[in-house]
Formats: sequence, C-alpha cells, structure tokens
Amino acid sequence: MRDIPDNMTLDPAKGEMLILTDALDRPVGEASKEAVHRGGLLHRAFSAVLYRERPEGLEFLLTRRAEGKYHSGGRWANACCSHPRSGEETIEAAYRRVRQELGCEAVSLREIGWFIYRAEFPDGICEYECDHVLAGRCAGEPVPDPAEVSGIRWVSAETLNALLTKEPETFAPWAYQVLSLALNWLG
Repeated sequence: MRDIPDNMTLDPAKGEMLILTDALDRPVGEASKEAVHRGGLLHRAFSAVLYRERPEGLEFLLTRRAEGKYHSGGRWANACCSHPRSGEETIEAAYRRVRQELGCEAVSLREIGWFIYRAEFPDGICEYECDHVLAGRCAGEPVPDPAEVSGIRWVSAETLNALLTKEPETFAPWAYQVLSLALNWLG
C-alpha cells in the first residue's frame, strides 16, 4: 500500500474555528478546521463564483487548486471555496477569501442557493459541507496565491457546460453542483 500524503498537517489554517451546522444550516457548535475535516462533521462553507461581462457574453473564472491543498489538489473548481470563521458572516468571509486567494475583488456577491454534499478522500479527510453558493462580478485581474491556486482560466458558459459534461473527473467534488447552479442562475 502506498503512502498517501497528509497535507492537512501542513495547512496553516487547520486551527481556525469553523461553524458546525445541522441539516437546515442552523449553527450547533464549532470545531477546528482540522477536527471538522478529519471527523467528517457537517459545517458551513461557501463557494464563490466570479464572472465578467464580455461583448460575446459572460465568462466564468475557474481555478485549479494548488497541488498542496489538503484535498482535491490539481482539480478545477469555481473561483474560491472556503469557510466562514466562527462569528463571521458567510458573505464577508467570501469577500475576504477572494482577496486573499485571488488578489482581486469580488463585486456584488449574492447568495444564489445552497446544498449539502459529502466527499471522502483517500487520506481520511472528509468534506461534509452545507455549501452556500455566492455569485458576483470579478473586479481586476486575478493574481492568485500559489499556495491556494495553481492556475486560472476564464471560460464562456458554453465551454463551462461542455467541460462539466465531458470532463467531470477534472473538477473538485462540489464543482459540478456549484457551477451548474451558477449557469442556471445567470442564464
């Protein structure tokens, strides 16, 4: 059996306190990021979808997760995914994390839906999230933090739909639901 790296031990935010929830997204407590992901505890998260308007239509920002992330390294996802800290509003956390991860600004973020998903990874990490999907415009050109993002790509709605259909294995586990919701919402 080959050894599977445990990148959670290297995550500088592993001690941050996250919001535990019930299935209706009501807070029921808090626990460290590491405890939440090692124990498979249901917690609040968000996925920010950023877009820009072009003469030919909307383009969506996709980000490739850095290889060193504690799960789904090298896979494509929406612009930014993270967690609000204990006592922090979800939308404020999204603005904060977009700035930190992408070096640009989100504009007029608004929640377009939420869902619960669970994904288990070979290293024992488990994502069990009440994921709030936020959408807004991107102001400025992203300059990603390489510890978070290894690549970016702007794609049209048509290209995004084709990628989700033909190459789902290249995306992080939550990305299909998040990006499908954004495509439907933005028309």
